Amino acid sequence: MTDVWRFYERHAAEYDRDRGRGLMERAYLAELLNALPDAAHILDLGCGMGEPIARFFIDRGFRLTGVDAAPAMLANCRERFPDAAWVDADMRGLDLKCRFDAIIGWDSFFHLDADEQRAMFSVFARHAQPGCMLLFTSGHEAGISIGNLYGEELFHASLAPDEYRSLLARSGFEVLRYCPQDPECGHHTVWLARGSGLATVERKGP
Repeated sequence: MTDVWRFYERHAAEYDRDRGRGLMERAYLAELLNALPDAAHILDLGCGMGEPIARFFIDRGFRLTGVDAAPAMLANCRERFPDAAWVDADMRGLDLKCRFDAIIGWDSFFHLDADEQRAMFSVFARHAQPGCMLLFTSGHEAGISIGNLYGEELFHASLAPDEYRSLLARSGFEVLRYCPQDPECGHHTVWLARGSGLATVERKGP
């Protein structure tokens, strides 16, 4: 089991200082935004300090619930965006008893190990309204990568693309876009999917 949130708790100030606000993610965020209904409710898993992704949607009038296990990160969110909902929780096993129009796991989902990632697809499904948009980043091939940031090791993992496709289908999501190592987006590997509400995995909650 990975607990990368502890890394972000220790380095919240440095990460807040260094996290780019230039929105290299803009094309994907805009595509998601264009698919959302008015007054959509968005779930941002691993929301960090709320910038730039949560801000992108909050500034456009959408309701946003951010989830992060690092209290120092959430303190920044609450100070900057007091009208949004910020939940101190681990995304693994999350059950908010609420369904959303969009779910985002940008640069957070990929910090989970392989089994934790597999289990997250039931979390996605039980928080998804029919037609829910799902946006997340992964690696481009199966394996583990250990980065280094602020002098510490930082864990990342990925499943194979075919396994992600299978998990998405079983969870009731249709892949709309898969962009491996997008050079226009910092070489991120990005998935964008839409839910049908017809998941074959177990759901909890209302």
